[in-house]
Amino acid sequence: MDSYSLLASASINIGLAIVILFLFSVLKKQPSNAPIYYPRSLSKRHRIIFPPPRSLSRFFPSFSWIPRAFRVSEDEILEANGLDALVVIRLFKFGINFFSVCSSVGLLILVPINFGVQTDSSERHHSMDSCTISNIKKGSNKLWVHFLCLWFISFYALYLLYREYSEVLVKRIQQVRNLRHRPDQFTTLVREIPVCAEHKGRGCCVGRFFSKLHPYSYYSHKMLYNGKDIEDLSARSVHEKILGLRKRCKGRKHGEETLLVDGCRYDLSETAVLEENLEELCHKIRQLQSEDMLKGKELPVAFVTFKSRWGAAMAAQTQQHTNPLLWITEMAPEPSDVLWRNLSIRYKILPVYKIGVILAASLLTIFFAVPVTAVQGISKYEKIKKWFPPAMAIELIPGLSSVVTGYLPSAILKGFIYIVPFAVLGMAKLGGSISKSREEIRACNMVFYFLLGNVFFLSLISGSLLDEIGEYVSHPKNLPSHLAALVSSQADFFMTYILTEGLSGFSTEILQPGMLFWDFVKSHTYGRGKEKDLYLYSLQYYRIIPTVSLSILIGIVYAVIAPLLLPFLIVYFFLGYIVFINQIQDVYETVYDTCGKFWPFIHHYIIVAIILMQITMIGLFGLKSKPIASISTVPLVLLTIMFNEYCKIRFLPTFQSHSIQNAVENDELDERSGGEMEDRFEEVIEEYRPPCLRPVSFTEPDSNLYQPLITTL
Repeated sequence: MDSYSLLASASINIGLAIVILFLFSVLKKQPSNAPIYYPRSLSKRHRIIFPPPRSLSRFFPSFSWIPRAFRVSEDEILEANGLDALVVIRLFKFGINFFSVCSSVGLLILVPINFGVQTDSSERHHSMDSCTISNIKKGSNKLWVHFLCLWFISFYALYLLYREYSEVLVKRIQQVRNLRHRPDQFTTLVREIPVCAEHKGRGCCVGRFFSKLHPYSYYSHKMLYNGKDIEDLSARSVHEKILGLRKRCKGRKHGEETLLVDGCRYDLSETAVLEENLEELCHKIRQLQSEDMLKGKELPVAFVTFKSRWGAAMAAQTQQHTNPLLWITEMAPEPSDVLWRNLSIRYKILPVYKIGVILAASLLTIFFAVPVTAVQGISKYEKIKKWFPPAMAIELIPGLSSVVTGYLPSAILKGFIYIVPFAVLGMAKLGGSISKSREEIRACNMVFYFLLGNVFFLSLISGSLLDEIGEYVSHPKNLPSHLAALVSSQADFFMTYILTEGLSGFSTEILQPGMLFWDFVKSHTYGRGKEKDLYLYSLQYYRIIPTVSLSILIGIVYAVIAPLLLPFLIVYFFLGYIVFINQIQDVYETVYDTCGKFWPFIHHYIIVAIILMQITMIGLFGLKSKPIASISTVPLVLLTIMFNEYCKIRFLPTFQSHSIQNAVENDELDERSGGEMEDRFEEVIEEYRPPCLRPVSFTEPDSNLYQPLITTL
């Protein structure tokens, strides 16, 4: 890829970002788009003020949301959105802090050294080679500067990681204390409950078992039942049809034509029939929810509530039975986080579900190898011309080849990557997780390693194959020297990837073109004249965290090899920080809060990146005839691994469970405040009532949730 292709990619991405951000700043001012750009604020009943309808200011862009992002403090994010959302923001801040220092080191020290050693221009096939380590001659003592920079960058990354882990841990402990009245801190999930030989049931076993083993802390329990027959009655859909007919008839009352009146009469008669059906369904549901009907439908699962956090933590973190496959306990997820459908899966067959997920992920990996290889084929246009002469037709249009080789590969790759997290989440749903948070954490891991293997490594391998086949055939003895430039030869491609992922990707994230298109179609088809629903969705951790972590990995690997890439990453993280502050404040809903459980996985991803950088440099030092530098880098890898093991011992256990000390301290806080939780234990156990067993109640929704909150200046 030449400099013209890089310039074309940068120009297109910057131009698209500016246009999209201008468009967003205008569309954000339109009250009709409030369900798209302010769903969270409207759901919280916050008033949104727009410019007057005929004011020109409504159609001029305003970027007041950018400085607002920098005024939002971490405490405000933590209080309003939870620690998980703050972890995402801290990930962007980590990138800004780390790559700001690395850019200073790279631009002030490494780039002048790399560029100062001028090699024969005929040997440089890539536009960035003159500023990368590949421009350094074999055996040059200037490689020791790269060696020292590698150690400095590694230690600085480890220092930042330790500081972040420590601070997030403190915030987690404080957040658990602030949320100490949540039901999950008093509740344990119990699985594989055996059948009582005397009563031929499971429910009677639970109370007797925990009353005996935990006599001072056990309070009550809630059994789970197979409610598929109740769910199949679909009373909710009948109720929604009734509401739709009532609204349609209400709108027709303003007309005086005979046709409209007759239509309203027809709707009223149909509504009466549906109301009778709904009443029958509700009566049948109440019968199925009775104790007599529930006998024989018990699942070997129960939520057990304790009188103290200490009792729940002790029960969740200890083995209850001599047979470890019976009475399996763990801390319960918060009620809004529970995946009720997966609790019916027997614990013993969960490995089968996990194997199915692995097979599905393997098939997706094989499928994704095709577009990545094709993308690299587009970026290696010079080689393709030799092997496929008709491709030279692209050069007939001036500048088209630069656009095709510079922007198109990263844009195509971005399009495929956008689909991956959603496909992987669908696979993770087959794994039998008991909560949405665990499902998304599993999806996070799968997406990260998928991107690491298919986007990073496969891009290197496929790119090098296309670039090196001819040289290898003609000069097989030069293979080591060509492999030495393997990583640096792909620096220009990853620079265009960062540009596309950051400028175009983040600006598209804030514009939400898919929601705009869907809202337009719905408003002009079946949703015409109806009140708009809020487009309120949860923050997609499984999509954001892995893709941002991959960008961090690319930056870390290239920090010493190609420092010119690092300033683009600073822009990437600044833009991501601004965009997601806006999205967290106004758009995304907080469905659950794991109190920072995503951070240990982020820490692991960055450790993988640091080790990958060090191993790459070991190979490069060896191929550059600096064996002493290679050998001296091995202890750095060992130190990084030892640091990671220490963090696992020091921090990870507190993220995986609640410590007994913190549980006791929180219990003591309640005692000093007058034992305010004693009156809430019945409410706690009722919050874990399965949806199929909750009382049938259909109330009228609030008419027009957001319009009263929209005002003009």
